[in-house]
Amino acid sequence: MEFSIEVKSLTKKFGSFTAVDNISFSVGKGEIFGFLGPNGAGKTTTIRLLCGLMDPTGGEGKVAGLDIKKQSEEIKTVVGYMSQKFSLYEDLTSMENMEFFSGIYGLTGEKMRARIKEVIELTDLGGKERALAASLAGGYRQRLALACAILHDPKVIFLDEPTAGVDPISRRVFWELIHQFSDRGITTLVTTHYMDEAEYCNRLALIYEGKIIDSGSPSQLKGEKLMADLLEVECEPLLEGMNLLRNPPYSLEVGLSGASLHVIMEHGRISEESIMKALADNKITVVRSEKKRASLEDFFVTLIDRMEREKIKK
Repeated sequence: MEFSIEVKSLTKKFGSFTAVDNISFSVGKGEIFGFLGPNGAGKTTTIRLLCGLMDPTGGEGKVAGLDIKKQSEEIKTVVGYMSQKFSLYEDLTSMENMEFFSGIYGLTGEKMRARIKEVIELTDLGGKERALAASLAGGYRQRLALACAILHDPKVIFLDEPTAGVDPISRRVFWELIHQFSDRGITTLVTTHYMDEAEYCNRLALIYEGKIIDSGSPSQLKGEKLMADLLEVECEPLLEGMNLLRNPPYSLEVGLSGASLHVIMEHGRISEESIMKALADNKITVVRSEKKRASLEDFFVTLIDRMEREKIKK
């Protein structure tokens, strides 16, 4: 496989704080690779390192075959970067923003006009050319930011929390665009903390406290690696049921999901019948229970819970 991104033992420290902690991963050409993790996990710092916007403390990295330490300026010419704050000029129109960013990328004249026309069609911004960026709805602002990031036809696109604050319909349209880029052979690394969005990625790396704690396709992470069943339980009182199952002798991974509990049952450890009996013995009424397919959020929360328990043991 041809790799667009290769990272080995990449580390970034700010004084005594380690933001990115010895991570390694690779992303194939045309792949949609997700960086999934909570705020402060190291996602944005990793992107900034790979875009040549800051120097690593240690380790190695290549983007589109270019060394992030020695060729940072060249990297900036072959990557597109869209930040979560949509780096647009509010007092300029959509067209003026695109013309400005075209100039930064060295596009002029007929070549610039042709590329802007192509990008407008691709991102479905037709009719919004004369609208001020500040006046655009969230979904259109998002598309304009993406359009500005891809004007120079980059080989790799970095998207940092690109759908934050955008409505669900616009989020879905945006992901359809990303898959169109993938079909064209453009590689995308996207960070998100929306667990449902991560399902759109070909592969994922779960990052927590600067470390990659697991990786794989969404189906691998939810199925093969979790090695557990998910039991959704509606009970009264809800919080008492959660506290009961979280603590000894049960010590199960339990989280709230709406008005229900999501109980992770590791294979061979405890049965649904045992859980029902434990709740009944403690005068907690079970309204409904149903086995369901675990989500990425269930897997991620379970993984972190296990890590935190290991810390306590040490």
